[in-house]
Amino acid sequence: MESIKSLKPRYEQMYLMLRNKIQAEEYAVGDRIPSEKELMEEFSVSRITSKKALDMLVQDGYIMRQPGRGSFVINYNNVETAEPGQTHQQEHMPSGEDSVKSKQIVLGLIMEDFSDSYGKEMLAEMERTAQELGVYLLLRISFCQPEVEEKAIMMLREYGVDGLIIYPTRGQNFSTEILKLVIDKFPHVLVDRYLKWTDTTAISSDNVAATRMGVQHLFQGGHRHIGLLASRVTDNVAIEERIEGFVQAHAEGGILLDRSSWLTDMNWTGSEPADEQIDKNVKMIQGMLLEHPRITALFAMEYELALIAKEAVEGLGMHIPGQISIICFDSPPSTSALYSFTHLLQNQKEIGQLAVHNVLKLIEGDSLPSKISLDVELVLGKSTGPAPQQA
Repeated sequence: MESIKSLKPRYEQMYLMLRNKIQAEEYAVGDRIPSEKELMEEFSVSRITSKKALDMLVQDGYIMRQPGRGSFVINYNNVETAEPGQTHQQEHMPSGEDSVKSKQIVLGLIMEDFSDSYGKEMLAEMERTAQELGVYLLLRISFCQPEVEEKAIMMLREYGVDGLIIYPTRGQNFSTEILKLVIDKFPHVLVDRYLKWTDTTAISSDNVAATRMGVQHLFQGGHRHIGLLASRVTDNVAIEERIEGFVQAHAEGGILLDRSSWLTDMNWTGSEPADEQIDKNVKMIQGMLLEHPRITALFAMEYELALIAKEAVEGLGMHIPGQISIICFDSPPSTSALYSFTHLLQNQKEIGQLAVHNVLKLIEGDSLPSKISLDVELVLGKSTGPAPQQA
């Protein structure tokens, strides 16, 4: 094993050793050079160190890296006396995302979870965008568990990813590992939720404006007594914003707000069996409807709650939308097997695209706004109609 003892950083020593072998044609054009793992084992270094050495060779035009195959020599005529990372290619060094394309960029993606109603389309668009830009995504799912999210962040940073996209888990506080990203100024963006009191870039829907639009649609149908259904407010910044929009819409419409017809502590992802949790939520909604017979509409802040509300209303023998209208956020595309809810459709494709593009900008050293909000579309379905006449 060759010695790489020197005053230079170890990744730079490895870079110089490999560059010299390429220039001496020990590795000819088209030859495969050692992989990150092989370099790790040969020189007893971390994967981050070996990856950085190979990234420098890519940047200086000596090699190209092919996913699943390895790294191959494409040039050996660069100026031998040039400093690492300072070859003739830098005379025409591209900027922004073009610069990113010339390197081997790996992004870590951590998602709370995803479903047909929300997350699946966003995830697919992130992958499509990454492929178009020649960027690789490493995905980890936290399954709504903060400790899994923290381990995933640590693992991906240790692996040597260049940036992170995080769809945070629900929780009263963001994880300490996300706070470390802020302190370390590590390139990262959040989707769906934002971190208060920091300049972390977050990409999400304009939840306040979206909820106001949904409530105004119900007002136009003559509804004046609207029940609100939400998961625990302290667990989700997006839910806080949606409730803020609900309040604003009532104030703007001059409609009295009745907080006694709110259920804001609903949950379907806890430790209890799913059937028991759903049954408990159904009974909570039925109890509210029986206690407040003037309610003519329910606003579910999440699609899962709309499904529970539908079961609760129909369980009381009430008709949707003849007696009770239901509106929600997100809904899978309507098919013969799926009920068509009137819903607020978030632009998951744009969120996915912006997440990838913006973390690449951060890697390049650009500055970004702390919050990027996207418009939401109101999609009419079968679940809303005019308010029934009440005695």
